[in-house]
Amino acid sequence: MTIPILPADAAPAVVPDLAHLMRPGTLQLTALPPLSLYVHLPWCLKKCPYCDFNSHEWSATAGQLPEQAYLDALCADIESALPLVWGRPIHSVFIGGGTPSLFSPAGIDRLLADVRARLKLAPDCEVTLEANPGTFEKDRFRAFRAAGVTRLSVGVQSFNDRHLAILGRVHDRAQALAAVAEAADAFETFNLDLMYALPGQTLAELGDDLRTALSLAPPHLSIYHLTIEPNTYFAKYPPALPEDDLACDMMDLITDQAAAAGLARYEVSAYAKPDHRCWHNLNYWQFGDYLGVGAGAHSKLSFAHRVVRQVRFRDPQRYMDHARAGTAVAQHHDVARTELPFEFMLNALRLKDGFALQQFAERTGLPISAVASGLAEGERQGLLVREQGHVRPSERGYDFLNDLQALFLHSGG
Repeated sequence: MTIPILPADAAPAVVPDLAHLMRPGTLQLTALPPLSLYVHLPWCLKKCPYCDFNSHEWSATAGQLPEQAYLDALCADIESALPLVWGRPIHSVFIGGGTPSLFSPAGIDRLLADVRARLKLAPDCEVTLEANPGTFEKDRFRAFRAAGVTRLSVGVQSFNDRHLAILGRVHDRAQALAAVAEAADAFETFNLDLMYALPGQTLAELGDDLRTALSLAPPHLSIYHLTIEPNTYFAKYPPALPEDDLACDMMDLITDQAAAAGLARYEVSAYAKPDHRCWHNLNYWQFGDYLGVGAGAHSKLSFAHRVVRQVRFRDPQRYMDHARAGTAVAQHHDVARTELPFEFMLNALRLKDGFALQQFAERTGLPISAVASGLAEGERQGLLVREQGHVRPSERGYDFLNDLQALFLHSGG
């Protein structure tokens, strides 16, 4: 069943055809990949000028956040999705946004209780919650831990007050420092989010941010190059960003300083100490499955003979109305056989260690021959290293990752 790709709220609701999903098809998946759960909480205090996520401002003047009504909708959404994932264990839960830490600890406790009542969580299930220092208050993070969150991701972005103002963040350096200290006290593992190549940022200023971040001893660091995304304030009023050569110098500094602090780069934007890699994100990059619930959430689900993608309604109120009616899905389509090689490589080649060729066949249901020409060309250009059935980007391939991934754009199925 293929639904035309339309804006998520432009299409009518879709009820997946279970009989279709179980029919024979052109793919042959020998086993289903691990399954994760993504929960989207769409509200934030202020929309950042660079943000293209499905987030919606909520101020005190708008009244009380509709926390319980939204949790009711999430519960109904999960129940409607159960036939698609019945019996499959959940290995990770990621609560993203928006700013999920706007929700009360009691609300997060209820959410996780609702999830556990309907889905089978693996004994070592990783549960991540995104938190903004602007919503930080004493003991709030510890209350999230008591609710069942095992990992916090703190969206600092910078410790420089001037850059924080340019990025439209609602917190300042002092709040960021306090929030990270509280996260370190409450959680054995947590992530610190930074951005670089900011408007007017110098190499020395990035160095200051890195020294501050690493002095807080985060077990995991995510650091992203600021990019101008369509349909954002920065797209309409683009700021002057550092030149490419300076951005490359910044990337080298990040990798060197992180390594010196014991944080190994394992993905394009992710660094971690041993045993602190983010399992949820690894599952994405390894082309695992994920059920996404919440306003605008995306899902990727595998069946014996097909891989499908879904999108929920984006507008929070419309999502809640549809979810309670059992019709939260706005788009649902089979991933075309010819698109799977590129989709797999777009994710797997972000990993420093690459992937086993056998995993490509297992996760896509396609033979290795579907990517043979791309692999050969990648080796010829020095972008790929292939050893004993394993493929990884070379150092050059990591520097020119877009070029490497593009080799698989027209791979046959």
